[in-house]
Amino acid sequence: MKGLDVEAVQAFVLVADLKSFTRAAHVLDTTQAAVSLRIKRLEAQLGRRLVERTSRHVRLSVDGDTFLSSAHALVAAHRDAMGAFGERRRKLVIGMSHHVVGAELPLLLRQLGYENPMVVIELRIAASRDLLDDYDKGVLDAAIVLQHDSRRLDGQQILKEAFGWMAAEDFQHDTSSPLKLATQAAPCSVRQMAIDALDEAGVSWEEVFVGGGVTTIGAAVAAGIAVAALGRRVAPAGTIDIGERYGLPPLPGRNVVCYSAQRDEQTKCILHRLGEALCAVPVR
Repeated sequence: MKGLDVEAVQAFVLVADLKSFTRAAHVLDTTQAAVSLRIKRLEAQLGRRLVERTSRHVRLSVDGDTFLSSAHALVAAHRDAMGAFGERRRKLVIGMSHHVVGAELPLLLRQLGYENPMVVIELRIAASRDLLDDYDKGVLDAAIVLQHDSRRLDGQQILKEAFGWMAAEDFQHDTSSPLKLATQAAPCSVRQMAIDALDEAGVSWEEVFVGGGVTTIGAAVAAGIAVAALGRRVAPAGTIDIGERYGLPPLPGRNVVCYSAQRDEQTKCILHRLGEALCAVPVR
């Protein structure tokens, strides 16, 4: 057997880890068709079917599962060999609002790791206000946050986040009683946005859960104990927008903006990829 094509093995590893031909193509800066062709050639060389392709899902065959750990080792060894006399490691500290980060974060980080093996990415998740403060102090190299006002316009817009009144599918609200809310502690601007909208519409409400970030708020929502104003893109799986069902006021959208003073091409590429990954998350 001839030596394995490292690029084909890398394509296989990316598809296996990211569970997507589209994401793998983004990382390799090529097309889905090219990724598929590389894997088919690898399968032909090995005489084994590695990937089961369907219209909606990508999963490994039994042989693909068996081969994956060895494929990882080969790709890692190749990366180390190529970088033996290359650039030194650097750190990039990025802050992201917890209202922006969703369940895609592990795949997103894996994608960045493949593309930038010599960059240590330190990711800090916090409130937009706190992240901007740290960015202004020089603690962060970049900040990806929700824009709540027009006081600073020096950032680059990535996307417009749509917010909804997210709740479990079986959540029930007695309109004669206050709306049960899950929120983040003040001074969260999304919390303020939600209660301002309810007060203006004359909808009574009560906080029944106060979380320490969107993950905990999402857990309360998914558990069916409350409704929360959440970005539709990052709301937990299985939750729905119940605003129309109960006549709740519409929530305004918010721009997701990236602030960075770093001008080197590598940093710009990393931030661009982050933006692409965020835009690719489907809206619920």
